[in-house]
Amino acid sequence: MIIIIDYGMGNLGSILNMLKKIGAEAIISSSPQDISRADKLILPGVGAFDAGLKNLDERGLIPVLQNLVIKKKIPILGICLGMQLMTKSSEEGSRPGFGWIDATTVRFKFGKEEQNLKIPHMGWNVIQWRKESVLFKDMPEEPRFYFVHSYHAVCNDKEDILATTNYGYDFVSAFQKGNIIGVQFHPEKSHKFGMQVLRNFIGL
Repeated sequence: MIIIIDYGMGNLGSILNMLKKIGAEAIISSSPQDISRADKLILPGVGAFDAGLKNLDERGLIPVLQNLVIKKKIPILGICLGMQLMTKSSEEGSRPGFGWIDATTVRFKFGKEEQNLKIPHMGWNVIQWRKESVLFKDMPEEPRFYFVHSYHAVCNDKEDILATTNYGYDFVSAFQKGNIIGVQFHPEKSHKFGMQVLRNFIGL
């Protein structure tokens, strides 16, 4: 069973609909009991870093996730804010992140040549693969993904970087460390390309 974690900060219905389209069994839940029985986890998120951690904490989900992800090695996919929460910290807030990935989350900072670029980075963009991963297996030609974000992860360990995207400069748009995967784009809004990413995650 795939559990989409409901902590009050995500486009959960769209993710569930996309999973149903590809024939996956999934439910949306904020129940620690449900989540503890998951075969795979999806941590979505739209909003602020501290608010996301506060909501997870209030629902009693942080120790549950730590146990599942770190001890039991359950595959987890973080989307947008969900990806950022996997890092150690964010310039957006003061709470510590999960620290599953040796990375920090920073706001886009542009030099004089990129001053015309708007924040948030919003719309379709392409990615550049940095290493082989089943997450991007059998991808349709000219893959592109939908982004909406003002912050992005900076990985200290380059081995964790799956893909980068250019918006003023190259930033990390996907990372992976074992069972822990994060994508800055929204697969649920990325049509056939996002569908394939979710299909590949399910097949892990």
